[in-house]
Amino acid sequence: MSYTIAVAGKGGTGKTTLAAFIVDYLRKNKKGSLLAVDADPNSTLNECLGLALKGTVVGILDKIAAMKNGLPSGMTKDRYIEYEVQDSLSEGEGFDLLAMGRPEGPGCYCYANTVLRGVIERLSKGYDFVVIDNEAGMEHLSRRTARQIDCFFIISDFSRIGIRSARRISDLAGEMEIKIGKKYLIVNMAPEGSPVGATGGIENLKGEIAASGLELAGVVPFEKNIEDLALAGKPVIGSRENEEINKIFKETIEG
Repeated sequence: MSYTIAVAGKGGTGKTTLAAFIVDYLRKNKKGSLLAVDADPNSTLNECLGLALKGTVVGILDKIAAMKNGLPSGMTKDRYIEYEVQDSLSEGEGFDLLAMGRPEGPGCYCYANTVLRGVIERLSKGYDFVVIDNEAGMEHLSRRTARQIDCFFIISDFSRIGIRSARRISDLAGEMEIKIGKKYLIVNMAPEGSPVGATGGIENLKGEIAASGLELAGVVPFEKNIEDLALAGKPVIGSRENEEINKIFKETIEG
């Protein structure tokens, strides 16, 4: 049975960057076989991980829809999708990556998300860990990309609005009856000079954090070099060891 870690948060909180650091932490500490899933149609997790995308779930569905001669003889649609997904996995150093992708032009993601959910459920059986970077905001939760999450990180920036958004994401996950083992808040991009730690500091936000009902896993300081790398579409992992981030993951994922 795989251990599923999901990351969510409103746009601009550094959600994808932290998802990449989770993947990096697990692979460096040799925790087991690892599948990273970019469930955000605006796929950027591969850039943070320094990996070129080989294919996407949406790309596979578009390919099947365009097939004039139908599916190969003797193959059901589900079986063919599974075959194509296996072939589309991007292989990194110590992990595989599956990306949802986005369709050309306007369109509904409902079917693509249904396929993605089924793919994750089947693929996860072959991995010790699955790390899912969800789409920014709340809509992805209503699609229930993951029905069961062992460790759920909700990311906020250093603001009251970010923490209130994190609370709404947490509440919606509960309303959708997603089975969640552990659930944490990470406050990201704290300004220079702000106290950092799982229990101390950020006095101006402590009331808002308490009202969220979320356990604060830690506060991650803003780092200009990481922002510059992310904005340039360059890998953020390997830039340098981040002791605070590693401490958070050690205490939550392994705790």
